[in-house]
Amino acid sequence: MGHTVQHYLIFETAGGFCGIAWSDIGITRFQLPTKSADAAERLLLRRIPGAEPGQPSEQVLQAVAAAKRYFEGEEIDFFGFKLDLGEQDVFFEQIYAAARQLSWGHTTTYGALAKQLGAGPEAARDVGQAMAKNPVPLIIPCHRVLAAGGKVGGFSAPGGSVAKARMLELEGVHFESPQPAQKSFGF
Repeated sequence: MGHTVQHYLIFETAGGFCGIAWSDIGITRFQLPTKSADAAERLLLRRIPGAEPGQPSEQVLQAVAAAKRYFEGEEIDFFGFKLDLGEQDVFFEQIYAAARQLSWGHTTTYGALAKQLGAGPEAARDVGQAMAKNPVPLIIPCHRVLAAGGKVGGFSAPGGSVAKARMLELEGVHFESPQPAQKSFGF
C-alpha cells in the first residue's frame, strides 16, 4: 500500500455502516456494512492499524456516494475507481482484475474465473483465497464469484454467505432455499 499514512471514513448506507480507507495512490480498503459505526471502524482498523480519520478526496467521495446508491438498489459500476492494493501476488492481481469486470447481476464461479485466466481447475482454490483476502469487497465484487454449481459459497464479510446472498439478491440474482435432505412422509 502507499507509503503515506492511510486515512479512513465511516459512513452509513441503507445496508448498514461501511468504511473506506485510502492512500495518496487510491482506495486501500473497503468495509462492507455492519450494524454500527463502531463495528465498521473496529473491523476496518484491524486491517489498517495506524490509519487516521481524514478528509476524503473527490474520488473517495464518489466511491462513498456510489456505495450508498448500491445499497439502495441502484445499478452501480465500481470499475473506474483507482485502487492501491500494495504488493500482491501476480496471480491475485490477475484474479482481482478479472473479478472487477463482473458487472451488476452477473456471476461466475471460482473454477470458471481460474479457467478464464488460463489456469487449471486446481487454481479455483487460489481464486477462493484471493476473494477471501479481497481488501476492497464491493469495489472488487467478490460477492459475484460463486462456488461450484452456482452455489453461494463462503464469504468472509460480516454476515457471511447470508450477506453475500443479500447483495446478489439486491442485484436480481436469486437463490433457491436448500431442499431438505429427507422428504416428508406426508402423514
